[in-house]
Amino acid sequence: MRQPLLVAASLGTLSLVTAIASAAGPPPQPNAAQLRLGLAKLGVVGSVLYVAAHPDDENTALLAYLANGALLRTGYLSITRGDGGQNLIGSEQGPQLGLIRTQELLAARRIDGAQQFFTRARDFGFSKSPEETLKLWDKEAVLADVVAVIRRFRPDVIITRFSPEPADTHGHHTASARLALEAFRAAADPAFHPEQLANGVTAWQARRILWNRSTFLAKPGEDLSHYDKLDAGGYNPFLGASYGEIAADSRSMHKSQGFGVARGRGPIVEYFSTLAEAPGGAAAPVLNGIDFTWNRLPGTAALRAAIEAVSRDFSDAAPYRSLPALFAVDAALDGVGDAHWRAVKKAEVADLIAGCAGLFVDATAPDYRAVAGSDLEVTVTAVDRSPAAVTLETVRLPDGASVKVNRPLAAPAGAVAAPFELTRKVVLPANLPPTTPYWLAAPPEPGLYAVPDPQDIGLPEERPPLQAALTFSFGGRRLTLSRAVSFKWTDPVAGERYRPFEVTPLVSVTPESKVLMFPERRKQPTALAVRLVAGAANVKGVVRPEVPDGWAVDPASAPFEIAAKGGEAELTFEVRRAPARGTGKGGKAAEGGASSPPGPATLRVVAQVGEARFSRGVVHIEHAHIPVQTLLVDSDVRLVPLALATGGTKLGYIPGPGDDVAASLRRVGYDVTMLDDGALRGGPAALARFDAIVIGVRAFNTNERLRGAHDTLMKYVEGGGTLVAQYNTNSRLGPLTAPIGPYPFEISHDRVTDEAAPVAFTALAHPALNAPNKITGLDFDGWIQERGLYFANKWDPKYQTVFTMHDFGEKPLAGGLLWARYGKGTFVYTGLAFFRELPAGVPGAYRLFANLLAGGRAARGR
Repeated sequence: MRQPLLVAASLGTLSLVTAIASAAGPPPQPNAAQLRLGLAKLGVVGSVLYVAAHPDDENTALLAYLANGALLRTGYLSITRGDGGQNLIGSEQGPQLGLIRTQELLAARRIDGAQQFFTRARDFGFSKSPEETLKLWDKEAVLADVVAVIRRFRPDVIITRFSPEPADTHGHHTASARLALEAFRAAADPAFHPEQLANGVTAWQARRILWNRSTFLAKPGEDLSHYDKLDAGGYNPFLGASYGEIAADSRSMHKSQGFGVARGRGPIVEYFSTLAEAPGGAAAPVLNGIDFTWNRLPGTAALRAAIEAVSRDFSDAAPYRSLPALFAVDAALDGVGDAHWRAVKKAEVADLIAGCAGLFVDATAPDYRAVAGSDLEVTVTAVDRSPAAVTLETVRLPDGASVKVNRPLAAPAGAVAAPFELTRKVVLPANLPPTTPYWLAAPPEPGLYAVPDPQDIGLPEERPPLQAALTFSFGGRRLTLSRAVSFKWTDPVAGERYRPFEVTPLVSVTPESKVLMFPERRKQPTALAVRLVAGAANVKGVVRPEVPDGWAVDPASAPFEIAAKGGEAELTFEVRRAPARGTGKGGKAAEGGASSPPGPATLRVVAQVGEARFSRGVVHIEHAHIPVQTLLVDSDVRLVPLALATGGTKLGYIPGPGDDVAASLRRVGYDVTMLDDGALRGGPAALARFDAIVIGVRAFNTNERLRGAHDTLMKYVEGGGTLVAQYNTNSRLGPLTAPIGPYPFEISHDRVTDEAAPVAFTALAHPALNAPNKITGLDFDGWIQERGLYFANKWDPKYQTVFTMHDFGEKPLAGGLLWARYGKGTFVYTGLAFFRELPAGVPGAYRLFANLLAGGRAARGR
């Protein structure tokens, strides 16, 4: 049976199975002050759950205060993983961005001390209404997830970041508060999803639910005096930091969103209003009126006395002396009738015992990957770094084998204990699935990720595939510590590093491109490179692309052989449109035959080894602030024919963050040169060789030198060049400090979130709609996630607009595309989401973007 979300401790034997996968490697050793703080927390019996929509929505100052000041068990439930946003640190989008943001939240929680939870809801991008959000998410499914987390976590107080009432904010935000408010009541109803009520989980009624009013969203001069208040800006001497400082460090882990903030050291006044109280409950502000001590549970007098004794007698210089008293607390916990709090506090006691004993426990492998069914050498290490008399009794290996050790770990007086090491070869189960996030293992629904095992709902990440468990004896009382197997190595710059161990497929199959574009004018086939990586030594087989109707691949299959584990091979196939049915020699249609070109289709690359088929590739996401992440991606390639003409193909590209547009343009024949700061310093003469220059998304927000190149770029346009600037933001977080175009315009938060929103042409004869491609309404079919964002809302009359678009019930917006002639050249600003559409292979987006790059020039043959 899978472990429930909350880990239970067995009577008589402490069972510490804390989640190590959130940060590969053993947990850090707490210092004496942190141990004191942990002892104080033993006497606090209460939980608070904070609920919002996305990574970065959480109030880290309040979380830091609740977890480290009020010493409450604190959690953050993010309804989504933030996979519909933008990325400032790389090109990852969609689920891969959600994986990064998941890990950023876990990194933040390791700083502020809260726990992290999620639902299955997908972040589908900006939403303008909670109604749209709840419809796309499947409200009942996400509500059930919120209820499941509440029932397992059992918060006394639930806090929402946003109001459930309509407001000028993201639809996801309002929807998250409405879900929390409805779940506040539904979690207490045993008739609501009764299948959740198993494995010790019961219906749960929180005492109250609050709205934490954000001062960031407050209007200037707004009266907040009627809200309840709490100061979360205190100083914690045990941690040597104020909650504002902890909050800043926590929030600064949201690096993919550029949310690094300065540390705050003064008061932080938080504002609250009560949304609902439990039936029969007395109204009280914020946390008042709730007993967070053991007095709330009957029969705990002996336990309270044991906790007071261990706290009173704790020695900073000799924490190990508190071990007998901690085991007395553990024994007293055996008599607590509330199984939930008994399990929670036993886990806390186990942490404190390990910390006071100075125990270091580790489990490592000599490689970060292995194939299911293969042999793997695992080394288990244990060190007693205190004079405490500790005996290592048994080691349970990842394959289930138990090794009796019965070895005292303490060193003689005055000496340093030698580490205990046990190295054994284990056989991985043959049915162990390859490593990938549990919510990405199966194809998703439009608004939900697929999670087959209900026990996984709420978890931030998948459970580690391999664990070792060590059982220690302390004078008759036992403690079991579990550690996920990790790979450990020494980096010459960073020093000792860890990464999670992963189960890898026998063959990883990764096409070089997920999209192949086939412009009609291109007569030659398009090359598709496929990279194979062996998960074991001596792997050989055959790669066979599965070709859709209307397409052909040469060769039809290709053998491969890879000698070494981790070795690679690259195969190249040529993909082309097959002659239409009924065509004769020269490709002309035969009488009575069909000659229409094929539409978009999907090709799947399959590697066959014996009878086994492999059609997924291993992707690693590596950023310094999070552990290395691994996921499997289907080896599918989208094949897209398109009628495309160009008016100039030699491009200069100034990249923005998370920008994959340049690679997309190369796929359809553009010659793209990436421009760095040095190229801009060369002046307009150095840029004159380009038919057009493209500025990537948010480049002006992130590149200070680009802001100083305005004069150079405008002289390039004046001399006859075309400059296309993609969207930038202009807000308190990312203000624009320099002009973008030749004439003034202002960027707003206007956007069109419906990817199918109608488009009305207002200047049918304009070159943006005619040269070199004739743009029609069909070119706006098949767009993904949104039409565009950060449209202009004010502009100089010298700018021309060519169409309007709008979400349902809203006014038409014309600022998605501004076009101006300047000197001999053309300047374009566009908020249209080309950064999403081009990598996704949307034909109409390529045709429209080609017109922008042409700047009014006629088509050139290619």
